[in-house]
Amino acid sequence: MVFARLMGMALVALTVVFICLWFYARAVRREKLEAQWDENQGPGRRESFVKAEMSTYEDTLKRKLIWGVYIIPGCLLAVLIYVTNMG
Repeated sequence: MVFARLMGMALVALTVVFICLWFYARAVRREKLEAQWDENQGPGRRESFVKAEMSTYEDTLKRKLIWGVYIIPGCLLAVLIYVTNMG
């Protein structure tokens, strides 16, 4: 029961980290795209350029964050628990 409670709290904490990183990464990328458009004065409107580039970026961002926040730490924790209990 204690392990289930620990995993629940860890899942909530990792979800908060995921959401914070999601918004931060999107904001940084958006600023870079706006600066790039301002520098090059690319074709079309600024908002349409940023929106098009952000749509492709969000797909890769989601995959990277899922791996970096949930899967890799979860695997490391599982290995740590295994080594501690079996070693």
